[in-house]
Amino acid sequence: MKKYFYMLICLALFSFKLNAQSAEDSVKAVINKMFAAMKNADSKSLTECFTDAAILQTVVDKDGNVSVRTDAVKAFADEVATMQKDDADERITYDVVRTDGALAIAWTPYNFYYKGQFSHCGVDSYQLVRINGEWKIQYLIDTRRKQGCNQ
Repeated sequence: MKKYFYMLICLALFSFKLNAQSAEDSVKAVINKMFAAMKNADSKSLTECFTDAAILQTVVDKDGNVSVRTDAVKAFADEVATMQKDDADERITYDVVRTDGALAIAWTPYNFYYKGQFSHCGVDSYQLVRINGEWKIQYLIDTRRKQGCNQ
């Protein structure tokens, strides 16, 4: 009888492990949710991906003069709300995702398409924080370029 009891416990633990989502998968889920919201022109879902104090920045390189532009999440969400479904299609790959407790980073090269046409490429760099068990984007900075893109 004990033998079956131990087998049942092992099976239950193994099943739980299979169903549990890793921290890396959870980080990817919030980033994927953000891009799905962009693609669906859903500003409410997009806003839910960020902390209340999130910072959005873009590295601007105009003829070798580099600067950083800062945007508000609300302005980004408002812009997404003006689009039609499928207008904004950012296709990413996950190069790096790392977590340590409630802090995570992600590095995602991307190609961006607007209304079905290639627009630009670059890299998104994220800092995420797990608040009340849910990952949120605290900081997002990206690069944008037209050359050297793999479409």
